[in-house]
Amino acid sequence: MKIELVGGCTKEELETRIQKVAAAGKLSRFPGNVFEILDNCSDYEKNLKLISRIINMGHKSIIEHDYLVFAICDVTPIIEQTIIGNRLTSFTIKSRREVDFRNVGFYIPEFRNKDLEKHEKNEELKEKYVKHMKELFNTYGDFVDSGINVEDARFILPYCFHSNIFMGLDARQLEKMIISYKYGPLSKIQEINEFGNKLYEIAKQYIPYLVEGIEKQEKSEEDPFEYMENVKSRPEIKIQEKAKLVSYTPNPDDIILKSSIMYHYQCSEKEAENILEESGKIDSKYKQKSMNIILHKPENRELEQVSFTFQIPISLSILTHITRHRMHSLLVPEFLPMWNMNNYIIPATIKQNDELEKIFKEAQVKNVKVYEEFKEDGVAQEDLIYFYLGCQMLNIVTTMNGRTLQWILHLRCCNKAQWQIRKIANEMASQVKEVAPLLGKGLGPTCITDLYCNEGRESCGLIDKLLEKANKDKE
Repeated sequence: MKIELVGGCTKEELETRIQKVAAAGKLSRFPGNVFEILDNCSDYEKNLKLISRIINMGHKSIIEHDYLVFAICDVTPIIEQTIIGNRLTSFTIKSRREVDFRNVGFYIPEFRNKDLEKHEKNEELKEKYVKHMKELFNTYGDFVDSGINVEDARFILPYCFHSNIFMGLDARQLEKMIISYKYGPLSKIQEINEFGNKLYEIAKQYIPYLVEGIEKQEKSEEDPFEYMENVKSRPEIKIQEKAKLVSYTPNPDDIILKSSIMYHYQCSEKEAENILEESGKIDSKYKQKSMNIILHKPENRELEQVSFTFQIPISLSILTHITRHRMHSLLVPEFLPMWNMNNYIIPATIKQNDELEKIFKEAQVKNVKVYEEFKEDGVAQEDLIYFYLGCQMLNIVTTMNGRTLQWILHLRCCNKAQWQIRKIANEMASQVKEVAPLLGKGLGPTCITDLYCNEGRESCGLIDKLLEKANKDKE
């Protein structure tokens, strides 16, 4: 694992960053405009003391002006999925849809017992683990060499493979991340704890005002799910058949339209309801036309006034396709306790070939077998998570407003989207259309909803057919 702060590291850059944060701290209470205050914050040591005093008072918003970009090399998807959970953080990740991952390398934990102490058979376990993981990577390579695209071959990759990431975040999010990974429940996972410690070492050198607050933290041993588990034992994990709309704002179409009337006319909800009814009498298509205008506005905030909650079955391979969209409230199961390792999916391209399907299933069965052997040897569950495969299925829950839903479905209903996320997106769109038919007209790929495509020369070609039909309809 290697992590570096990209930029902002020279003495001059560091002083400028600190000056900016200090000026933000002074702005609300000192006379002068923003440029005068910035000019007056020229003493590095005084700036640090000022920042420390302000954040110790609990006013941490000033450190959000210190934006940082990290280059992260050779971490596993365990790190990837964990850090993406920080919704106010930006990521660019090496694509498993485009790149052959057979030679990227993989993480090897120091195996521990259930007391999180070094396992007496650590070296023997590591040797067995390495042999097994190499077999899985070879299977992945064999699939690719057999003509299976890397997009589908990745479903057999174990979750120990190395990934590379650009991560951008402000200092407040960085502090939260470091504290969580050094001291929170996730710190029991070796790799996450190492990640937190490496970020902390960088913070000590280049974000010095964070150090005091981080050092005050204590390790947390609390299990937030302990009470729940004590009241009711965990049922058998069953993967949902398809994405399901479990709750939503009642009468979403009318809520969107009334919100538009309320903010435009500055009227009450009751008045907006009357205007909506009266306007419908004047023009029978008033609702449809108004919604169409809202759907195509650059800032269609009216769509944010309604929300939809879904439970979604998804594989680990595709999880980032939904987690990377930051503006929705996502609940992804913790990696621990371990899920049912027999809940998995096989890509259609592999199932179409009997021999390859047999190899895939045999690899899955072998992986569960080795996992069970490690478990019987008393290996800590925190070290067993690397036996997850990309094909592993899980149920997630998310709530998103209408605007976020529109944005996600524009991207994920596209024919160029990965097949599993496209299936999920189409299921979501179909169910929302049943309860919000007017909003539903704006849900789907942009070629259908807006008659344009961003893919350029990589377009699937559907846009050309749709434009041709639209032109004929005008004639």
